[in-house]
Amino acid sequence: MRYKNIIFDFGNVIGTFQTASILKPFCRSAEDFDLLSCVIFKNWGALDAGMIDYEENARSCIELLPDRLKETGRAFFADWVQYVRPIPATWDFIRELKSKNVGIYLLSNAPTKFAQEAPDTFEILQLFDGIVFSGPLKMAKPAPSIYRYLFQAFHLKPADCFFIDDTAINIQTGRELGMDGFVFTGDIDAIKIELAKGC
Repeated sequence: MRYKNIIFDFGNVIGTFQTASILKPFCRSAEDFDLLSCVIFKNWGALDAGMIDYEENARSCIELLPDRLKETGRAFFADWVQYVRPIPATWDFIRELKSKNVGIYLLSNAPTKFAQEAPDTFEILQLFDGIVFSGPLKMAKPAPSIYRYLFQAFHLKPADCFFIDDTAINIQTGRELGMDGFVFTGDIDAIKIELAKGC
């Protein structure tokens, strides 16, 4: 493999991140799901980018909910991280790369809460050589600034890196900065085939 470093996104690459999977455990009905989803996720992009404070956003969202769902909203904002589930094939691939002394890094959009809790919640992150979450930095993909931060913080040459992300525009930005990549759709074998090209 000609790449010295593999850069991973987290959501839907290392762990599942879908509205339904993290919100449904808190809902008693489809009506509750619709109401909660509309309120809880309306500012998620701003949370990822660190543009708003996590706790302040939680309070403002809870105020918008009907009284019967306010406690549910509090529970969600406190506990949703535990409902992000590992993607086993990716975890196995990370371990395989680590055994071959390939550099492993994370570049992921995520709110500050996830950035704080993920390293202790998901043991696979202990294998990473460097971790960059968007929320604490107040910058997010696909802005080139967060890619440049990753490269500079860990002394990486873009040409030596390969980026795995579930969103095409994020891969495109990486390519514009000199880093190859591939859109992950759940098939880890497709990633391995892509990495094997040019060996």
